[in-house]
Amino acid sequence: MGVDNRRTFQQLKTKLHRQIVDSIDMSKSGELGDEEFRKQLKGLATHLCARPEANLTGRDRDLMVQELMDEIYGFGPLQELMDDPEISDVLVNGHDTVFVERNGLLERTDVKFADDAHLLHFIQRLVGQAGRRIDETSPMVDAKLPDGSRLHAVIPPLALRGPTLSIRRFKTKILQFEDMVRMGTLAPEMAEFLIHCVRGRMNILLSGGTGAGKTTMLNNLSRFIPATERVITIEETAELQLQQADVVGLETRVSNVEGKGMVSPRDLLRNSLRMRPDRIIVGESRGGEVLDMLQAMNTGHDGSMSTVHANDTRDALQRLELMIALSGAELPTRVARQYVASAIQIFLHVARLANGERKVIRISELTGVTNGEFDIEDIFVYRMAGVDGAGRMLGSFYATGYEPQCVRRIAARGIDVSPKLFAARELKSGFEATSIFS
Repeated sequence: MGVDNRRTFQQLKTKLHRQIVDSIDMSKSGELGDEEFRKQLKGLATHLCARPEANLTGRDRDLMVQELMDEIYGFGPLQELMDDPEISDVLVNGHDTVFVERNGLLERTDVKFADDAHLLHFIQRLVGQAGRRIDETSPMVDAKLPDGSRLHAVIPPLALRGPTLSIRRFKTKILQFEDMVRMGTLAPEMAEFLIHCVRGRMNILLSGGTGAGKTTMLNNLSRFIPATERVITIEETAELQLQQADVVGLETRVSNVEGKGMVSPRDLLRNSLRMRPDRIIVGESRGGEVLDMLQAMNTGHDGSMSTVHANDTRDALQRLELMIALSGAELPTRVARQYVASAIQIFLHVARLANGERKVIRISELTGVTNGEFDIEDIFVYRMAGVDGAGRMLGSFYATGYEPQCVRRIAARGIDVSPKLFAARELKSGFEATSIFS
C-alpha cells in the first residue's frame, strides 16, 4: 500500500471508528461479557466496511475490520509492530513518521496515523488504560502498559511537531546467557568468571548506554543466584524476570494528579532492608538511593547488583559520586570514594556498537582508593579493530593478565577459580554450552 493510500486508509478508519463509537453503548460490555461484546463490535465493523460508501473490497475490507478492532482493543496502526518479536522500541515522531529499533538498528516504517488528532486519541487511550492522564495541563507522561511495555509520550505545546510516543517493548523471552556467548557478546572465560562472581556473592555494577543490554545481562546474572537465597528487586518499571522461588519484586509509584502518593526507589530500598533480604537487586540506580544501596552492600547483603547509565567504567564511578551527593549526604570526596570502593567489587560495561551488536567491553575490579583516586584494574576487555566490507565490526576479547583480588574471597566460599582463566591472551568468541552454566 502506497504512502498516500495508507494515509487515506487511516483517515477512513478514523471515520468508521467514530461511527462505531457513536453506534454502540460501550457500557454494555459488562452486561454481555467481553467475548460476546467483541463479537458484536466485530459484526458492526464488518457491516460498516461492507457498505458501498466505504469502497473497500477483498483484502482491504478484512484489513480494515482487523485494524478497527485493534483501534478499540489493541495498538491500532502499531499492532503489527508490537507483534513483531524482533522489535524492541517503537518510536512515533508525529502522525506520519514511525521508527522502530530492530536488532539494535533504527529503521523507518510505512506505518502512519490519519492525523495528529488520531494519534493524540490513541495516546490518550493507552495512557488511560494505565490509569494516567495526558492533556495540555499535563503534556508529558510515563506509564506502564498492561503487557509490561514502557510508554513515554509528549504532546503539544511541549512537542513542537505534534504528539510523540515512545514504547519500549517488554520481552517475555529473555536472551539466555549461553546464547549471548555463542553470539559473541562476551567470551566463555568472561562468562565463567561472572558466574563465579555471582555465586561467590561479589557486588556487581553494570554500566552502559540506553539499549545496550544492561537489564538483559542483569537478568542472566541473577539466574546463578542460589535458590536458597532470598532476593528483593527494586525497579521503576518491572523488567527483571528472576527464576528463584524466594523473590520479592518491588516497583516504584509516581505521584497522582494531586501530586501525592509517590513512592521512590529510595523508599523501597530502605523498606527492603526490613524484609530479610540476602541480596538486593536495583534495576537502575539514578538518584539518592545509591547511598542506601551502598550501605546495604556494606552491611551484609553481599552479592547485590545494580545498573547505571554511563559511557564507560570511569564514568560510572563519577556518576556514583554524583548520586551520593544527590542523596543529601555531605560526604567529602575521599570518604565517598572509599565508601564506593568498599561496597562494589566488580564493574561490567556493556555497549551497543554502530552495527547494532552488543558487546561486553570491559570487566574490571575495583580494589580500593589510593591518594584519593580509585584503583580499578581491567580483567577482560574488548578491543575494536575496524569494520569489514559487510559493515561488521572487527575486534577481539582479551584477558589482560590481571588476576583479581576477589578470587580469594570467592575461593573462601568453596568455589574454585583457576588462575589460568586470567592468563594474558586473546579469547575466542562463541562456543557450545558447557557445564559452567549448569
